[in-house]
Amino acid sequence: MYYDNDTIIYFDGNFVKATEAKTDLYGQSLHYGYAVFEGIKSYKTPNGTQIFKVAEHYDRLRFSAETMHIPFSYTTPELIELSYEILKQNNFSDAYIRPLVISSPNMGLSKAKESQLVIEAWEWNNGYLTNQLRVMTSSYRRPNPEAFHVKAKVSGHYVNSILACQEARDKGFDEALLLDSNGNVAESSGANVFFERSGILFTPPKDNILPGITRAVVIEISKKLEIPVVEKFFKPEMMKGADAAFFCGTAAEIVTLASLDDVPFCKKWGDTYSNQIQKAYNSLVLGKSMDAIGNKIK
Repeated sequence: MYYDNDTIIYFDGNFVKATEAKTDLYGQSLHYGYAVFEGIKSYKTPNGTQIFKVAEHYDRLRFSAETMHIPFSYTTPELIELSYEILKQNNFSDAYIRPLVISSPNMGLSKAKESQLVIEAWEWNNGYLTNQLRVMTSSYRRPNPEAFHVKAKVSGHYVNSILACQEARDKGFDEALLLDSNGNVAESSGANVFFERSGILFTPPKDNILPGITRAVVIEISKKLEIPVVEKFFKPEMMKGADAAFFCGTAAEIVTLASLDDVPFCKKWGDTYSNQIQKAYNSLVLGKSMDAIGNKIK
């Protein structure tokens, strides 16, 4: 589903067919998850194909590499240019872009001496999640920020996500909600979380989560619509039975939640401020400016 015999990727300085790219089986990325990556989306807009928040994503990729002591010399403008070229060579508009920085061969537990850049892309009209998810509180906790750099988007961190997501599906749920090491709500297996109560949005602070780019956009939209946002620690009990809740992320976009641990959210989605935020986000990714977003509906 991700590539065929004609798919072109960028790999280690060249545009090559995905079927012909090779990596070293002695790399730290394969053995230890010592790599950093991004998930980025492009959209067909009235002004042509546009990659949403592309500079912010590549700034974070460079931050992640630096944080993890992986040498990486590409600039954000270079990375943006390469991404548009990948879309052009594959004739993609609505697509998911996955840049990955992998480490050189090394069986030791030491920082990388070299790295390679891979940029892949595939067509995607948002099939990651569907609306009205049934969510359960996971038995798995998010990595402790005193043990990991949780603000960096590191490949190895996502083993935790696989475990939590699969646990939820094995128990008949759609997705997992993970707590931090102190038992507070953190995020889903791959997205940030908000809930709405009495016209106010609540979301966990940046301390124990990957502070998502979509999360920042949601907060910006909320300010434009004059919807209060409170960043605070809270237990899952505070979230249960709220008016509404949603996950947000580049791949997920904004996805409504039906229930948490089989406790439904109370309001019809169409009657919530969260719904207005979702509609505004959908307009932004298709080329509408933040200034063009209307006022909050009372």
